Amino acid sequence: MSNLEKLLTIGQDKLDAVNQVLTDPDNVMISNLAALVEKLGGAQAINAKASRARQLENLLARLKEIGSPYLADLDWLRKQTQAEAFIKMDDFIQREAGAGRALNQINAVTLEISALQYFPWIISQAKQAIANGDLMPGRFIRVRNMVEQEADNGDTLAVAAAMQILGASYVETLDTKGTDGSNIHLGGPETITGYFGGIGQPNDHPLKWAEEFLNYYMNYGVRQVLNINPGTVMMGYLMHKMGIDIEFKISVFMGNDNPLSVFWTLMAARLFSREDGSTSLIGFNLANSVNNETIRQANQIRVAFGLTDQVRFEHHITETYKSIVIQPYNRRAELVELAQTIPNISAKHEGGDPEVEQTREHPSDILDYFMPKADVESQGLMEAMLTNYLDKHEALNRTASAVVKGGVAVIPASNCHD
Repeated sequence: MSNLEKLLTIGQDKLDAVNQVLTDPDNVMISNLAALVEKLGGAQAINAKASRARQLENLLARLKEIGSPYLADLDWLRKQTQAEAFIKMDDFIQREAGAGRALNQINAVTLEISALQYFPWIISQAKQAIANGDLMPGRFIRVRNMVEQEADNGDTLAVAAAMQILGASYVETLDTKGTDGSNIHLGGPETITGYFGGIGQPNDHPLKWAEEFLNYYMNYGVRQVLNINPGTVMMGYLMHKMGIDIEFKISVFMGNDNPLSVFWTLMAARLFSREDGSTSLIGFNLANSVNNETIRQANQIRVAFGLTDQVRFEHHITETYKSIVIQPYNRRAELVELAQTIPNISAKHEGGDPEVEQTREHPSDILDYFMPKADVESQGLMEAMLTNYLDKHEALNRTASAVVKGGVAVIPASNCHD
């Protein structure tokens, strides 16, 4: 083992070389980011503006200013939480696992749903949860085009407000990504093999990604976004290191599918953490191909780097029925086993249970995420896509039931069920 230490230990001279690159005034990668932050007033001013934008009353005031119809829905949602209309966590546990059941709180599983494309879906979901005694998710993922949602009656503002009312975290997906035409040589399915190297963030797009992120951070308080490229992952680390309080989660599309790839990612998170040990990496979606042993080994790395509490492993329990995995795909039983020993996992539900999905005239499809709202409406698909979303909600509650029956707690929207 001593010989391995000699061979594998990173020497101080190697770390010095990295620091020299990072602080080199001629390093355009760093100087351009620093110039962007300076142009926007510096990290402290950026954070202050984001904090103001995120305040619930400010979000509601902006919705009122534009006459958004979503304001009435948010008022209804607020009244439901205040009236304690949602099922209490203790009552859910008693119903699903029996009275007096002691649960493992340390390994509590976060209930996660994707993708929340349209604000009105939250209201439909909340009504179903109240009627059926369901749990609302503790975490929501969004994949809708940012520019489109901004222009849709304040959809971005309304979702941000709803998350605070519910007591849930959420993630937005920025428009600056490989599918936006940034790679001029790639088109649709006829160029599919070109995507195998990563649709990516070519050339100067990581800086454009940072600029877009800071725009939504400062103007809407959006703190967490999806990250799909090693360059923008690095950009997220650097922005946080500079003092900007942004966070990101790594997408399943990054393809982290073995412990060595997890090591690489978490090593960078630790190297670029702040003096207090905090990192901008808040969530880590491993690839769908991972098994429980992969996650156990990944957790050993997470523990070794001191990131257990900070970096959540976001594990796909269900997937959209079309266009992403071979069906049937359902990892619920594996999750129940895994949660006995591994903390800080979220159970992500991207689709309904396969046996439900196969009965739908329009099963959930990952490609629907990228369809403009005008096309959804012109094709008459909005009701079908809402049904798909509510199928995911049902699958999430089936998972919640299975996890508590297995003796482990779950984390739903905190303002609804505590």
